[in-house]
Amino acid sequence: MFEERRKIFLEKMNGGIAILRNPNEVIRSHDTNYRYRSDSDFYYLTGFNEPNSIALFIPENDKYKYILFVRPRDPEKETWDGRRAGIEGAINDYKADIAYDINDFPKKILDYLKNKDKLYYTFGIYPDIDKIVIDAISNLRGRVRNGDFAPSTIIDIGTILHEMRLIKSNDEIELMKKSNFIAQEAHIQAMKNVKPNMYEYEVEAIIENVFKKYGACSSYNPIIGSGINSTILHYNENNSLMRNGDLLLIDAGAEYNYYASDITRTFPINGKFTPAQKAVYEVVLKAQLEAIKIAKPGIKFHDIHDLAVKILSEGMIEIGLLKGSLDEVIEKEHYKKFYMHRTSHWLGMDVHDRGLYYINGKSRELQKGMILTIEPGIYIQENITDLPKEFIGIGIRIEDDILITENGNENLSERVPKFIDEIEDLMSN
Repeated sequence: MFEERRKIFLEKMNGGIAILRNPNEVIRSHDTNYRYRSDSDFYYLTGFNEPNSIALFIPENDKYKYILFVRPRDPEKETWDGRRAGIEGAINDYKADIAYDINDFPKKILDYLKNKDKLYYTFGIYPDIDKIVIDAISNLRGRVRNGDFAPSTIIDIGTILHEMRLIKSNDEIELMKKSNFIAQEAHIQAMKNVKPNMYEYEVEAIIENVFKKYGACSSYNPIIGSGINSTILHYNENNSLMRNGDLLLIDAGAEYNYYASDITRTFPINGKFTPAQKAVYEVVLKAQLEAIKIAKPGIKFHDIHDLAVKILSEGMIEIGLLKGSLDEVIEKEHYKKFYMHRTSHWLGMDVHDRGLYYINGKSRELQKGMILTIEPGIYIQENITDLPKEFIGIGIRIEDDILITENGNENLSERVPKFIDEIEDLMSN
């Protein structure tokens, strides 16, 4: 899989040199680190998941097209921190044409940059490497009388790589189906076990337990928002007592073998929707179902959001959350009082995955192999004073992961109940 990706990437480069960086570990506190995760772009092309490493890609080099700079083997450090591939492993196990000690990068990059017309590199992410690359380019520019030259064109590596990542291969789709299977199991277990007077972190524990059972981890910090917390879009304190009569919004996805899922369900903590909760929920559900229905090749990405906004606005007018005509509510964006985010984002190795949404100022068309979320919502915050009190504190989002197929779409997360009768039946049993 990685060899095939490198082959495609090298062909698309059409000359020049590309530099990718795998970051250092990040300190959590004092002398402990966060659990390491490779940079998605780096892993996508190399499969190499050790920190402090660099990859070069040089399509015109007959001998060394794929080069790795890695941490050398060190028995003492490996005793404390784990095994390293080292230079030999980078070549034998990760198929680099040649590999070097990472400490040699500042010296070696000068030779590899020399007389290359294009540099594919994304500045501004890793300042330490930015400086080394800039210094090397400045050095080469000072050697023009020797016949040497530096790259005259610098191109963001994402112009190739992120477009590759946007269209998923069959292997990637299978991995994302697996991550969705795991996340669906977790959501269903949570829905079955939630009861009033539990704490939000107990629900988070249920979800994390299922993820670990299947060899996955969270693809982002789970949102377990009960009551008024359900109206906070990125709430993740997850420490409140869950009260009888309130809703619970769970936004949680699994990451399996570097591929993410992203699912949201909202349901009553006691297993029974109130009339007000039901009224708002049905508006959101209708918007989501209709938006999913139109997702297919040729549809513009923005069309999904526009349709969701239209249906949400109609519903909010109908149940009394908004006043005025539909045209006025949409044109003046009154709906943003209760629906302030976009309806979709790309999904893949990153939860908000790479790839352009607009090309030359126009919303791009969906293509077979893209995966996106569809996640409309309504959030009625506690500072709203002009509505009946039974609506205050209702936050609802429904989110599924949608694979665009040849003639339509496949909902990768449809097993998690989202119709009211399904939810109430599951929770009652």
